[in-house]
Amino acid sequence: MSRVHDMGGRFGDGAIVPEAEDDPVFHEDWHGRALAVTLAAGALGKWNIDISRHGRECLPPVDYASMSYYEKWMAGLAGLLVDAKVLTREELAQGCAIGSSDLTDKRMDADKVAGVLASGGPADRPSDVPVAYSVGDMVRTRMINGNRQVNGGHTRLPSYAVGAVGRIVMIHGTHILPDSSAHRMGDAAEPLYAVAFAASELWANPEHPNDEVVLDLWQSYLSAAT
Repeated sequence: MSRVHDMGGRFGDGAIVPEAEDDPVFHEDWHGRALAVTLAAGALGKWNIDISRHGRECLPPVDYASMSYYEKWMAGLAGLLVDAKVLTREELAQGCAIGSSDLTDKRMDADKVAGVLASGGPADRPSDVPVAYSVGDMVRTRMINGNRQVNGGHTRLPSYAVGAVGRIVMIHGTHILPDSSAHRMGDAAEPLYAVAFAASELWANPEHPNDEVVLDLWQSYLSAAT
């Protein structure tokens, strides 16, 4: 199943133009508000970051292709709020709540924001899955980048790296597997590696073939290169 959001490394989208250091963080006032309401809603504890990412990935392809970055955030958040029964479609349509909420005590007041952001959301977890590779080992990513548990589900293996050979440069420990976590199927923690790929391994005609791209990839995405 193709995934409309999997756009990394795609040919034809034009050059990436970095912003200047003095450019504003948010180009529109509502962009900051979109970030704020997304963080505040996440603090309710009804979903995790993987579920949130998958929510944006599930937007209709036509909408995903036409929406701006923060429009995708807001559309994905609306779907999450309804799916988690935090709000109803009627409440979203009229712009205000109907009745009271049992989540009021979990709201993120202004004085809590700094502490919540500073604490982050660590994704490292203990795991019984043994580490299979060492720094310097050559590995190959699996040939199919889709979620093996859920058809069309969330995964962190980008399509441009499918079947590519790379070198382990760091072992991050064991971390929550997004392919499982995004679908409320448990942490399924396993070893996570930083893997370096030569640009010439990823693309047929790279502008700088000796450049490297480093991807953080879970063990189940990899096999020993032969």
